Amino acid sequence: MSYHLIDAVERLGRPRLLVVGDLIVDRYVWGDAERISQEAPVILLHEQRQEIRLGGAANVAQMVKGLDAEVTLLSVIGADEEGRTACRELQRLDIDCGSVCIDDTRPTTLKTRYMGSAQYRHPHQMLRVDREVRTAITTGLATRLLNQILPHLHEFQAILVSDYGKGLCTGELLRPLIKAARAAGIPVIVDPASHGKCEAYQGATSVTPNRLETTRATGIEVRTVPDAFLAGKALCDQMGLDYAFVTMDRDGIALVHKDGRGEHLPTRPREVCDITGAGDMVMAMIGVGLGAGLEPADLGRLANIAGGLEVEQIGVIAISREEILADLMKSHRSHEGKVLSLAALQRHVVARQKTGQKVVFTNGCFDLLHAGHVSYLAEASREGQCLIVAINSDDSVRRLGKAPDRPIFDQEYRGRMLAALEVVDYVIVFDEDTPHALLHALKPDVLVKGGTYSAEEIVGREVVLAYGGTVKPMGALEGLSTTEIVRRLREQDATVLSMTAHVSHSSPTSDTPAGTLGLERKAA
Repeated sequence: MSYHLIDAVERLGRPRLLVVGDLIVDRYVWGDAERISQEAPVILLHEQRQEIRLGGAANVAQMVKGLDAEVTLLSVIGADEEGRTACRELQRLDIDCGSVCIDDTRPTTLKTRYMGSAQYRHPHQMLRVDREVRTAITTGLATRLLNQILPHLHEFQAILVSDYGKGLCTGELLRPLIKAARAAGIPVIVDPASHGKCEAYQGATSVTPNRLETTRATGIEVRTVPDAFLAGKALCDQMGLDYAFVTMDRDGIALVHKDGRGEHLPTRPREVCDITGAGDMVMAMIGVGLGAGLEPADLGRLANIAGGLEVEQIGVIAISREEILADLMKSHRSHEGKVLSLAALQRHVVARQKTGQKVVFTNGCFDLLHAGHVSYLAEASREGQCLIVAINSDDSVRRLGKAPDRPIFDQEYRGRMLAALEVVDYVIVFDEDTPHALLHALKPDVLVKGGTYSAEEIVGREVVLAYGGTVKPMGALEGLSTTEIVRRLREQDATVLSMTAHVSHSSPTSDTPAGTLGLERKAA
């Protein structure tokens, strides 16, 4: 599955997304928790530095941007310094904030976190102070926001609604927006507020609630995957959704379609440092994938990875595509999906080289896989972090003139055999007489060849050296080659057939019918 998801990440492109929701400013006060105060039984924090970060829907927009997508934010700030700071940060990140409106009747939502460390350990949150109002925006402001964005709705491939319950995501704003998006064929994903009231989300494409939010919205307590399937179907029915993602922290995601079909998308265990921002990262990954046209199950799988990488960080960090690709490449190797077309393999090679991996390339017929091949492929794999094996097609093998009855095994069988080796990352079949076209297209870092070749004799050497790659001959196990093995097998077969004929001729009354040994040999 990881090979399929790597290809999906490489096909994301640069969709443009609209993020709608409550803008929050997060202020972090970092310090050393030195001692207990003499004035009261509280920890005394010696402040060392302060940091301002984007939160809420602004953080979702930041994470979308971190995934190399274009993003516009539709939100509200107060007429205060925190609002101005947020807009400056959005502009610095190249996030379109032209649709962020000022409401001078409310402050910009500010969360101040005091982060203390003691005895040089990891810092931990000691206290959070919130400054906010949760009253709903006025009808006039909702109309103003709609007038800002509806004329430009056709510019977006997906809409994300990030409702933090601060009063922006009212029915007066969301219902006309969702209706217009549906009419334009633009998917809408909602990360609902924790209060469980979902009337404003009617008609959305999907929602991404966690266990608690799902329980509050449906009245169904979500403890197990079957619970999530039941609750997910209820969400689809209540809101007219196409499907729902019920996020279940360590248990992954339950994907439920409106027809009741459920699919559990598990996640692998992670070392959890900080859960802050994980839901926003899941939302951003689903949105970018949806804007690129990925299937819901793949959206959920990639969201699991993105959210998992987020909880391994301290604080809110935007996860990049390269980090997701690197995580996919570390996952368990399976022979499924290793045999690729050139177009798909090019995307994989680019992805691996982006993450700093060295790509190794070798080629051959590999007609009869033997210990010599296995030894040299293991040696080749140690030259980098990714090994590509290119095999000659059946027609190409015949043109090489190995023998009239070669190849012994067809290209599909040979590809499956090589893909089953753990040291091999990818297999590709080529029909040309040389691998030159593949080398030009893939540009591997290292070209290797097993056997008795010198570096100067390796076919394709000049192509790889021209773009700065390396060419290296591998060793060979003495007396092992496909041609030699086939010759010895044929000699043995001829000897057995000769003995059978002799026995048949000299013992006509034997209980063994004439020619039986020869037939058994062929059957074996």
